[in-house]
Amino acid sequence: MTGARDGSVPLLRDIALDAARRHGLSAARVTRSPVQGAAATVWLLGDGLVLKIAHRDPALAADLRKEAVVIPYAAGLGVRTPEIVEFGDDSELPYLLLRRAPGAVPDGGEPSPAVHRELGGQLALLHGARPLPSLPGVPVDDAGGDPRPGVERLASEGYLSAGLADWLAGWFDDLAARIPAAPPEPVLIHGDVSALNLLVGGPDGGGLTALIDWGDAVVTDPAVEFAKVPPRGVADVLAGYGVRADEADVWWARVLWHHLSWAVPRLADPPRPQTAHWSAQPANRLLELLRHYAGLFPGAGSMRSQRLP
Repeated sequence: MTGARDGSVPLLRDIALDAARRHGLSAARVTRSPVQGAAATVWLLGDGLVLKIAHRDPALAADLRKEAVVIPYAAGLGVRTPEIVEFGDDSELPYLLLRRAPGAVPDGGEPSPAVHRELGGQLALLHGARPLPSLPGVPVDDAGGDPRPGVERLASEGYLSAGLADWLAGWFDDLAARIPAAPPEPVLIHGDVSALNLLVGGPDGGGLTALIDWGDAVVTDPAVEFAKVPPRGVADVLAGYGVRADEADVWWARVLWHHLSWAVPRLADPPRPQTAHWSAQPANRLLELLRHYAGLFPGAGSMRSQRLP
């Protein structure tokens, strides 16, 4: 294990041991977490604390500093997120020491409909805060991606037939016509509400206990948040968010646009076999959309708000 990229294992362990000593824990209570993220090395300090040490990479260190800003703000809104105990930023390896939240990642990476509805309620708290304060290190993104140039590129490189590319471009034109021209008011989003960043269970049963890993937080179109959820779960998240029936078609069109803006250009990417995220592989997003719509055939129920344009 190389730890924090250019950081050695002994160095990382020393940082963890120092934090443990400050909180009255012995070296025997310090273990490397079996679940590691892409941006930091994670250590467990006893049963109650989690230590995240940023990899030696300026962008990843900036993400950890962003978490130190966003987590207290989100917690103040009532969002379920672990409490920060310490933030250390006096070296090339900034760290966050967090109170360990109860629960675990959903079994099989599949949150239940009830958990997705709870997630929607949590996102409503986060997105609904007005006015947004100054949040140092949190970028603003206009979310202006358009999948149509990607279709043309894939066709020119031989990944799509000309006929299929023409059909897909026309389908996107139809979808674009269903999206309001005026951009939505930007909000602070978590940025990666996939199952790997949800904790469920805890002492009270199987509900949502925490949103973790805020390093992708950004101020942008709120529909971007829901495009980070597999399409099968979007309706439940929007229901928990409080989207009315007469608003559902427009919301789904906006979410689908973002899904496709990311999915189509990635068809030519190489595989990422070491990455467990639901959308990590090049075709996963498109296949998840197929999986969702396949469930809408007769006998599998219906979801009028999520029909294809």
